[in-house]
Amino acid sequence: MTFGRHPRARRLLARLSGRRRGACARAMEPPRCFALELPGCTLAHFAVGEQAPGARPDPRVAALLGPPGRSYSLSVPGTGGVGARVRAARLHQHLRQQLRRGPFQRCELRRLLGYCPDGGAGALQHGFLLRDPRDSPDTRQALLALLDACPEAPRPLLAEFSRDPLCHLWQRPWERWDGRGWQQLGGERVGPAPEPALHPVVPDLPSSGVFPHREAARAVLEACTSFIPEARDVLDLVDQCPEQVQKGRFPVIVIEGLDATGKTTVTQSVSDSLKAVLLKSPPSCISQWRKIFDDEPTIIRRAFYSLGNYIVASEIAKESTKSPVIVDRYWHSTATYAIATEVSGGLQHLPPVHHPIYQWPRDLLKPDLVLLLTVSPEERMQRIEGRGMEKTREEAELETNSIFRQKVEVCYQRMENPGCHVVDASPSREKISPWRTRLSTSIRCCLIHLHEWLSCPW
Repeated sequence: MTFGRHPRARRLLARLSGRRRGACARAMEPPRCFALELPGCTLAHFAVGEQAPGARPDPRVAALLGPPGRSYSLSVPGTGGVGARVRAARLHQHLRQQLRRGPFQRCELRRLLGYCPDGGAGALQHGFLLRDPRDSPDTRQALLALLDACPEAPRPLLAEFSRDPLCHLWQRPWERWDGRGWQQLGGERVGPAPEPALHPVVPDLPSSGVFPHREAARAVLEACTSFIPEARDVLDLVDQCPEQVQKGRFPVIVIEGLDATGKTTVTQSVSDSLKAVLLKSPPSCISQWRKIFDDEPTIIRRAFYSLGNYIVASEIAKESTKSPVIVDRYWHSTATYAIATEVSGGLQHLPPVHHPIYQWPRDLLKPDLVLLLTVSPEERMQRIEGRGMEKTREEAELETNSIFRQKVEVCYQRMENPGCHVVDASPSREKISPWRTRLSTSIRCCLIHLHEWLSCPW
């Protein structure tokens, strides 16, 4: 019997040829790219696999991935339908919480985003770079134990970085083999990658936070009903609202702004002076569950607020047939916070002006005017300190992260169709009049212009 006809030989040849085909397939794939967030909200890009043409090495990447110390990548595959996206987002949040505890506290944690260089949607991997300055074996064991505690799909992907004698960087993934525990596989070369023209998360925003229509947000909460019972209550209220609503003949004015810019005072005083109906987003019928959804990942949290906007739209349609309507926050808040949260890096990485992500959803009732209240950072901090109210995670980040606050403000000002009219709500430096009077005067000027434009009685 020749070697090729022996049963064990055939199995060996099949295994070898399978490995060869897998290696060839990997070689033909485009390089997998990563965006690593660095101090100062800058991004460094690198690729794993084939070298990206025209890219220059970034010394910041080599300093983080190479010795001394050891770095690990831990990411969550995000491909699949809405249910898979929701599960991946919750797993990512769980990993972030775990990586700030126990033996990981001595490590440096950074945001890491895996993407395909063609810029398409649906292939993102949200994750982390964990740098252990001591290169302790305890860190590796703790990471493997963390993976063992995540038996259900999607399973986190773990890899570690090392440098060979020629000073080349390599990424070596870990994989669990039944009966043999965790095994480290052969590595792939780490090389430079050019910075993409558009932040890689932007193509995925319409399905992960800035939902272009009602059904996209509804599908997310539908996938949450098995572990968030209140999601079903929200959906029931949304389903009671007509899918298409029309604004009445009276004007609808939305007042937006960061926390502590005076929205509560202004919306109340303006609605009183105009004898208008005052509405809020999220509406009172679902605001009781706000804390529950604020503790969830962005995709779930933004779906909740997006559907709240559609409930408010139904209320606007009814009330604007009888009187003017003032709305405390609406879609612009939902979109700006989602963009600022999901787009890593600084202001330069936000979607450019006139990008479609800043456009109003096609099936959501539009207001006639959107006013954006602004105050100086110092004035905001003074007001916040005097409020003593419980803050959401995003409100707390506005106070501590100036870059995040600036990203929210820039996104507000880039919104289109309708855009925001900026109103300075800071107190007068000359102390001629109280700031509330000054602000009301500014708003009244905008309302006069709106009245002339609409040419209809209030």
